[in-house]
Amino acid sequence: MRNTKAFKEAVAQTLTELARRGVTLAPATVADTIEQQITAVSERLRIQVRSAWRYFDASVTADRLAQNLSSYQESSAEKGVGQAPMPPLDNPELALVLAGVPDSLAQSGGDLYAVIINVAVNAWMAGHIHGEDGCTGCDGSRGPAGHDWEARMRTITELQPNITKWFDRDVWTAAVNDTSYTVTRR
Repeated sequence: MRNTKAFKEAVAQTLTELARRGVTLAPATVADTIEQQITAVSERLRIQVRSAWRYFDASVTADRLAQNLSSYQESSAEKGVGQAPMPPLDNPELALVLAGVPDSLAQSGGDLYAVIINVAVNAWMAGHIHGEDGCTGCDGSRGPAGHDWEARMRTITELQPNITKWFDRDVWTAAVNDTSYTVTRR
């Protein structure tokens, strides 16, 4: 279904309708929703998928997606759910995670999944170090700085004195390109 002209046009029309409403969603999310709708119509009416397209309306789909997003945001706000805090851009540990991406890309032979896992684990560990200084399960596992977050940041800064360079997109992109791998949009 996803390789048909009708499907691709439906996704494009729905994304356009969402843009008119000031809503941004990932094309994959829109595509999944449309596929579910068309499949459901086809099954409920016991008709072929290609016949179910006559019941598709990009405007109605965009309205439903926008309404669902709005409802989700309102319910999250009511429950006190917000954005995760971001560390300051000059955070040494964040620089270390960013700096590890090009190395991980080269070591994994361009395996983006392995790179993402590496970044996720390092980011999780960074949050663990900062957020759970008193974790008894980690005693002795953090080296000489232990659970002293400030001491750890000083150590990282000593090991990587020019941490601010990793917050420059051009420097980071050049380091990734030096690995001979790139991430490109299809």
